[in-house]
Amino acid sequence: MTDAALEARPTFFPKVAPDGLLASVLLSFLATAGLYYVNIMAAIVAGLKDGLGIPESAAGIIGSANVYGAAAGAFIAVFVVKSLPWRPVAVGALLALIAIDLGSTVLRSADLLIPIRFMHGFIGGALVGTAFSVIARTKSPDRVFGMLLMVQFGLGGVGVMYLPGLVPQYGPQVLFLALAAFSFVTLLMVPFLPEYRRASAPAPGTEQPKAPIKWLPLSSAILALFLFQAGNMALGAYIIGLGKTAGLEMDFITTTLGLAAWIGAVGSGLVIVMGIRFGRSTPLLIALLLTVVGNWAFHYSASKEVYFIANCGTAITWAFVMPYLLGMMASFDKAGQMAAVGGFASKMGLATGPFVGAYLLDGVSYDVLINMSVLMLVASAFAALGPANDLDRTAATA
Repeated sequence: MTDAALEARPTFFPKVAPDGLLASVLLSFLATAGLYYVNIMAAIVAGLKDGLGIPESAAGIIGSANVYGAAAGAFIAVFVVKSLPWRPVAVGALLALIAIDLGSTVLRSADLLIPIRFMHGFIGGALVGTAFSVIARTKSPDRVFGMLLMVQFGLGGVGVMYLPGLVPQYGPQVLFLALAAFSFVTLLMVPFLPEYRRASAPAPGTEQPKAPIKWLPLSSAILALFLFQAGNMALGAYIIGLGKTAGLEMDFITTTLGLAAWIGAVGSGLVIVMGIRFGRSTPLLIALLLTVVGNWAFHYSASKEVYFIANCGTAITWAFVMPYLLGMMASFDKAGQMAAVGGFASKMGLATGPFVGAYLLDGVSYDVLINMSVLMLVASAFAALGPANDLDRTAATA
């Protein structure tokens, strides 16, 4: 059924304004539901280790399997977002995610959790890719992506602050119940979103020449997005273990991570306010440099002050940089395919980070992991500035 036919069907649910603040919130929940486990990855890794006795490296691989599945789902979404109506896809995906999360509560073996979580990730990745394609049809994707990061960091802060403390009392299944609850709440929001129809094809003889996609800056933006997510998550997935190894108390660690996530939402709030008023190049350069410095500071995690400041600082820059990187992807076309490609690159980075970290931590110190994280972030900065400058020049010319 086409988007136009779906829109013509009677509905009992009022629709929010398509480019209003409330629409940004609902779209952010939709894009977060398929990947919320990434925002509480540190809690999941620690919970599987403490609740099931799974080694930290194996728990990290379970998390990687979840995100590699998401990358595969996002890749499929690239090819179908223009042909399938997004609302039925979203509803079906959310129902499947709830079922898999509930089923995961009874599993106790890493050998079983790896394929099950890969399947969960596949469906979630397809959902996120679909949501990204819808966001690309809004008037200001950068601002919507800013709201997306604000929702992710805000709710992620709740997860990492409280879920690890619930695992000893209720078992690791509380982690998957939290994910199922988030998907259920998002499912209740879907009927209130407008249709976000794809642009209609022009009448014969009235077609305007379509600007070709600039593949070189696009490829560079994809690489930057992948490296940024991989560099951050390589360390982020094991940030609780890093703090414990440095001699910090668990209560301090979880409180720090929760507060850092909430404070990090300031970064996405800045994007919502700024948009691209000051271009993309300068804000990205400043934020990426601060990200590198913040991750390097984790070498000194034995200091509570440094651990707290480094977590808060990198959370702010993570939430600030991602909307610009995703917004760059959406700017390459309005059909939503490049936004879906951005979702794929993001998830590949999020999966690769913990996967690399799992092997670096197998007999190697956290210092090596920190250094690898910093190197990937430096490379991301070099890759991001080219396409950012290109889009800034295009905007100035227009």
